[in-house]
Amino acid sequence: MQSVRLLLLAGIFLFSAFAKAQSFSITGTLKDKETNQTLEAATVFLETVKDSTLVTYTITDQEGVFRLEGRSQEKRARVNVSFLGYKNYAKEVDLSQGAIKLGDISLEISAATLGEIVLKSRAPITVKKDTLEFNVSSFKTKKDATVEDLLKELPGVEVDENGKILVNGKEVSKILVNGKPFFSNDPTIATRNLTKEIIEKIQVVDTKSDDEAFTGEEGDDDSKTINLTISEEKNKGLFGRVAGGAGTDDRFEYAGIVNSFNNDRRISVLAGGNNINSPGFSFGEIQKMFTNISSMSVSSNGTFSLDGRSFGGGQGIVNSRNIGANYADDYSEDVDASLDYFYSGANSFDERIVERENILPDRRFFTNSISRSDTNADSHNVNGNINIKRDSTILVNIRPTFNRADRESRFARNEESLNETGDLINQSENSNLTRNTGNDFENNISITKKWGDKGAFIRARVQNELSRQESEDFVQSTTQIFGDNPETITRDQFTDGETDLTGFNVNLSYRAPLITKKLFLDLDLGYRNDLRKRRRSTFDFNESTQQYDQFNELLSTNFEGRNIRAFPEIGLSYRTDKLSLSASSGYVFRTLENTDNLRPELDIEQDFEAVEFTTNLNYRFSPKMSIYARAAKTNDPPDVQQLNPFIDVTDPLDIVQGNPNLSPANRYTGYVSFRNYDFQKGAGYGFYGNINVTEDDVVTRSVIGEDLVRRTTYENVDGNYSTYLSANYNKKIKLDSIRSLDLGARGYVNLSRSVNFNNDVQYASKRRTAGPAVNTTLDWKSVGNLRTEYRLNLTTNEFGIAAFEDQEFVSHDVSINTTFNMIDHLEWRNDVTYNYNPNIAAGFQRSAWFWNTTVAYSFYKDKFTATMKVYDLLDQNTNARRTASANFIQDIQSTVLEQYVMFSLSYKFNTLGQKGEVGDDNFRFF
Repeated sequence: MQSVRLLLLAGIFLFSAFAKAQSFSITGTLKDKETNQTLEAATVFLETVKDSTLVTYTITDQEGVFRLEGRSQEKRARVNVSFLGYKNYAKEVDLSQGAIKLGDISLEISAATLGEIVLKSRAPITVKKDTLEFNVSSFKTKKDATVEDLLKELPGVEVDENGKILVNGKEVSKILVNGKPFFSNDPTIATRNLTKEIIEKIQVVDTKSDDEAFTGEEGDDDSKTINLTISEEKNKGLFGRVAGGAGTDDRFEYAGIVNSFNNDRRISVLAGGNNINSPGFSFGEIQKMFTNISSMSVSSNGTFSLDGRSFGGGQGIVNSRNIGANYADDYSEDVDASLDYFYSGANSFDERIVERENILPDRRFFTNSISRSDTNADSHNVNGNINIKRDSTILVNIRPTFNRADRESRFARNEESLNETGDLINQSENSNLTRNTGNDFENNISITKKWGDKGAFIRARVQNELSRQESEDFVQSTTQIFGDNPETITRDQFTDGETDLTGFNVNLSYRAPLITKKLFLDLDLGYRNDLRKRRRSTFDFNESTQQYDQFNELLSTNFEGRNIRAFPEIGLSYRTDKLSLSASSGYVFRTLENTDNLRPELDIEQDFEAVEFTTNLNYRFSPKMSIYARAAKTNDPPDVQQLNPFIDVTDPLDIVQGNPNLSPANRYTGYVSFRNYDFQKGAGYGFYGNINVTEDDVVTRSVIGEDLVRRTTYENVDGNYSTYLSANYNKKIKLDSIRSLDLGARGYVNLSRSVNFNNDVQYASKRRTAGPAVNTTLDWKSVGNLRTEYRLNLTTNEFGIAAFEDQEFVSHDVSINTTFNMIDHLEWRNDVTYNYNPNIAAGFQRSAWFWNTTVAYSFYKDKFTATMKVYDLLDQNTNARRTASANFIQDIQSTVLEQYVMFSLSYKFNTLGQKGEVGDDNFRFF
């Protein structure tokens, strides 16, 4: 596309001319002045003498050696050394000398540490025993930057287009503000709505529960938590933003967030809505559009979510809305609490065309369908967290949650099945009206008592869960089966359903130190009892009474299932400053009971016993490098429905019957990860791998007759496995103090083996997928940036049976993202993607360019931002895709959002001032 080429060439030309900058190299070794021992993990940073602008930084290695390298236009600079417990060191240098050797630098112990006084450090990064801390003032961003913009500037931190955060390759699962949750644990609400100017430091730690933090236990080393600290001087007042937009084709969007901080008390309220397939805080594909308030995660079929929390929901075209509130406070030194509420709703519409080739050992057949769905969904979610410290040794943690969901869906589908010669074998028409209501309540209470200074504690946890799901389903269908035994099945039915769950779980844990704060004995005893009741009463339509009053026992069920599990466990854990090792083993006693109130002869009671174990290893070679490994075995029993021999004929073309002779599945898993990031070079790499092997895996076993009716049951098989290997590399090249180039490469390989049945023929299919990708980011502060990425996806399926042909699929994805600061306060952003799927069947669109462009203008001290966005500028958006499994190849094309133009206006406000005071920035709407 000529226009796309011009856009790319313009970006390359913009960044092609770089001012001359001199190279430098500064080396030295840090030592303790008294002991002469070398100091590892001290922060060394270089700043300009003129205005104290950060040039570069590093940390010392195991030998206390540091090297500062880079390019700068400034001649005079200052070397600073910061290390907890020692006095700061500073020395001016002349960068024009090129190579500068400072030799040994001796640091004096700071007397302030004797009184355990924590000194504020100017160092851009501080490495502590279990905390990585960034000084926000050391990192330059645009003046209206959000926390997400800031995170993108930090070394070792990656943020993707959906807001997912990785720190040195480890995913961030939780965001805290001053140590407290912000809208539960949804990271993007904090990172995309809080602004940089209120943040003092960013701390990165291993993810821990409140209980683990209280006892000093190790958390999840493979998951990170970010704590945003707000200084006391900026911890009282209001801040937030509001925005709204309207566009062609009746497109609209609106959202707002207001935050009130009053020292330890924090109240936040947000609301939003749109009909452009975005979560409540999304304003399209362009994040800048509403000063980065957005969060988009839309899959190829139109569904979307926000880091696991549903905002709306549905397929095709979605009209979503949501409202939320968050409250957190410290009532005293011993009691703190937080509470959040979310409402999300959506109306969605989707039309879908599916063409599927079904592969059997002795023949093939084809299924074509056209469907339409209209859905309205509403959900309410409440989360609470209360911590009560009776004294310094006792913590009571209470975490209640409540969820309510209401959903109404209308669905219609026409489907036909044909044999290899094109003859019609069966066809069906059906329409459904379904209403579902669900209420879930869960409460978790834990009481932890610790004693002594060696790490001993005892903990009791109690969990109860109450859940009730109610459904109404109206079905009208006609199924015609042709051939030698033709049959027509007509249904006009109403089904009333209920599912109730009552769960109780108690756990008692005890930790005894064998070696003070190093070696621990862990004893654990757990008991869980879940009772689930399922009832589906189906009634046929009575022509004489014009009511649904003819009970259909064949299509009705009334089950009561109980899952009882007891699990004693013993373990050892050992930890030092660098090594953490743990191993535990338990024995599981499980009873599954199922009572069929309609068919007593189908009652089931089975007992299962098994050994489970878990081992974890974490070793930190240095603050830059670490390895983590895990191995485990778990025992998973079959579901009661899989065991129950009841014949389910709800779908006339897919009849399902359980197998009471199933055995539990034993799953063996292994995981290893290695990560290394060099702060000085701005380079990092990591390797990851896992393997899963399953014995007695439960799989479906289907037989398809000449009438193409599928009859399914379940079987145990051995030999299923999957392996995953991935690697990534990132390198940041500082061209000078204002321009940098980021290079990245990543790739993965996945191998899996699945044992399946096809018309009673057992076979093993092997699937291989690979996905290499490369990306670059060219950043010129105050001018703009250019981001490019290319992804190649390769898939190979081998079926191990002569009747099935091996398959290969290839797809290509290219993305180009540009940001240009045209003049003061005017910004032009472009997101361009190209997708090519050569394996899509004829009649489906195989390739498309997708281009969104936005122009944003800020005015009135940058409090207001006016934007114009064009979505799908080239009008080529497509939703065609091909999927394949062991026994089918399928092409799908469904409804997508089409081209529109939108004009929007946003306003942000901030009255945060000194502690106990309010700033002079008035909060008002225009």
